[in-house]
Amino acid sequence: MNDLYKNKFRVTSARLPCWDYGSNGLYYVTICTKDRMHYWGDIVAEPDGLASLNRSAIGEIAHNNWLDIPNHFSFIELDDFVIMPNHIHGILYINKPDKISWEFNKFGKQSQNLASDIRGFKASVKTYATTNGVEFDWQPRYHDHVIRTEKEYLNICRYIANNPGEWLLNGDNVDNLYKT
Repeated sequence: MNDLYKNKFRVTSARLPCWDYGSNGLYYVTICTKDRMHYWGDIVAEPDGLASLNRSAIGEIAHNNWLDIPNHFSFIELDDFVIMPNHIHGILYINKPDKISWEFNKFGKQSQNLASDIRGFKASVKTYATTNGVEFDWQPRYHDHVIRTEKEYLNICRYIANNPGEWLLNGDNVDNLYKT
């Protein structure tokens, strides 16, 4: 649905409206490449029967920059994640032991929260690509889900772990992106 903002239409936020995305919690995110282009490599079968991403050069940058997130956002702890040819699934833990206030999600400038972290990660990969003449672009936005139960957490971890194998079995099934 579209809303008016300053008398112009804009796409309604997909974020949970009454949630503080800077609050402590587990967040499952999916970030896609523009037009779901396979920039980051190919899924291959390993000798042990498992599947994994054979990363391209920009796929290696995306992987390393994901691992580097806590060095730029001290309140972020990484959990399970997988980089696929055209998307990333990851669980991020926001850990702010001293946070006592609550701010509902709002339209506008975001800092010290999930949106600022995702924006920083996406910018780091895009900056590398631009600086080094590598063709690459992101899809606008990202999908997120606030993980609220242990069952959700375990299901998402299983989905992330099985994603490369499912890719080999079913290909790039865009209708099968895990969404709760």
